[in-house]
Amino acid sequence: MDSIEVNRRIPFTTAFNFRDVGGYRTEDGRAVRTGRLYRSDSLHRIGDDDRDTFAALGVRTVIDLRRPQEVERDGRVPDFDGLTYRHIHPEHAEWGKRPYQPGSDLARYLADRYADLARTGTAGLAEAIGLIADGANAPVVVHCVAGKDRTGIVCGLTLAVLGVDDGEIAADYALSTEASQRFSAWVSATFPDSPEIPAPFLSSPAETMLLFLAEIREGHGSVDNYLRHAGVTDAQLAALRTHLLG
Repeated sequence: MDSIEVNRRIPFTTAFNFRDVGGYRTEDGRAVRTGRLYRSDSLHRIGDDDRDTFAALGVRTVIDLRRPQEVERDGRVPDFDGLTYRHIHPEHAEWGKRPYQPGSDLARYLADRYADLARTGTAGLAEAIGLIADGANAPVVVHCVAGKDRTGIVCGLTLAVLGVDDGEIAADYALSTEASQRFSAWVSATFPDSPEIPAPFLSSPAETMLLFLAEIREGHGSVDNYLRHAGVTDAQLAALRTHLLG
């Protein structure tokens, strides 16, 4: 099914993966509303050049999925009038404990990391999706460091609940690869002595999201059931569909 034509990417000077999650068609013929849910890489770099662009979106809530030490290291989104900041850390193992082996299946490696987070980070995922479900919090921006892994999981689960086809969800997830390349180019130009960024932090193969969603369903019967297991209520699932579908 075709998605609605949406100017999805919103350009910022130093945020490289900021985009609208709306516009995707659902299985019942509706569409995800635009201007309600955004996803991004870390927003701590928003400076004077980008403040007007961000303010024009009318964002009410920022959900920051980074680890506490990442927030402490880099800082958080700047203060804007009327903006609520929520830091939620879905518990998950450091990737360095199971490093990627070059030449192995990158999509499988990433999907395994996402499955680990889905097992250990249930409380954080449920809290984040519960916040997205409350229309009073919209527009919402969800972000982590690169805006592709933790953010990709939250947005992928949300779109699945709304009834968007897995192929569309995977294509949305894969858009982060181009954004990561822009980020990598910026890092190289701004910090020329910085080490090369490892492949898992720059790539978002669509197959990763397809594997992740399929295995969530294999383990729980449906994405809805997984989220109920995580702590999302039926009322929140209904609210998610009410305000994000049109």
